[in-house]
Order: sequence, then C-alpha cells, then structure tokens
Amino acid sequence: MGKKIVKKIKIQKINGGNANPSPPIGPILGSSGVNIMEFCKKYNLKTKERKGEICPVIITIYEDKSFSFIIKKPPISIQLLNIIKVEKGSKEPNRSKIGKISLNQIKMIAKNKMEDFNCYSIESAISMVCGTARSMGIEIYKK
Repeated sequence: MGKKIVKKIKIQKINGGNANPSPPIGPILGSSGVNIMEFCKKYNLKTKERKGEICPVIITIYEDKSFSFIIKKPPISIQLLNIIKVEKGSKEPNRSKIGKISLNQIKMIAKNKMEDFNCYSIESAISMVCGTARSMGIEIYKK
C-alpha cells in the first residue's frame, strides 16, 4: 500500500525556475503543512530549463506532510498569446479580433499539449485549441 493522500492542489500561474514562498505558493502550501522551501527547491530544479515560462503544477500531499508533484505544459491561451505576440485576448472576441494564427501552428500547440488533454485523437485536441483561439478573438487561417 502507498501513502494516504490528504489533498491535491493545482497551481496555475508559477513561472518555471522561479518559484518562491510568496503568494500564491506560500499560503496554499503553508495551510497544508508542507515544507514550502523544499517544494520551491524541487520545482525550480525540475523547471530550470523552462525559466520564464508558465508551468502549472499539480501537487499531491500525503498524510505524513510529504508531497509529490506533476508539472504540466503551459496553458493553451498562453501559448496562443506567445505565438501572436499579444498581451491578452479580446474583450469582444466575436467583434474585435486581436490576431491571426495558422492551422499548422494550432496543430503544433495541440501536439505539445496532447499529454495534458482528456482526449485521445489529435483531431479533438486541435478542435479544443481552435475553440480557445476563437474565444480569445484569434482568427484561424489555412495555409
């Protein structure tokens, strides 16, 4: 038998190689009784090659206050914004567009994010990325 899981925590906005005990990490892990500095050191070590990139993490906390974590790929929205080089999405995505992206770039994002999705085919992953792009006000063109 393994250790008993007490809690699972998802933290979305942590920069790779740059975790520190300040919010949001400190308060979340501190309330769970986890050694915050130990988490920060392990996280920074695993994400040092992804410095500056947003790397979401899922932390599993066990009964004895030990933990394990899984680092995910950056969110689709962040990847889309990085490709079109814009700060944020459109406030009115159906009226004002913020940029254009090719179907090949969408396929690249879908392949990159495939392991984090809850789908099995690349077509459904592409559909999910297209939906996110449309909801952000990004036009999709075929090349």
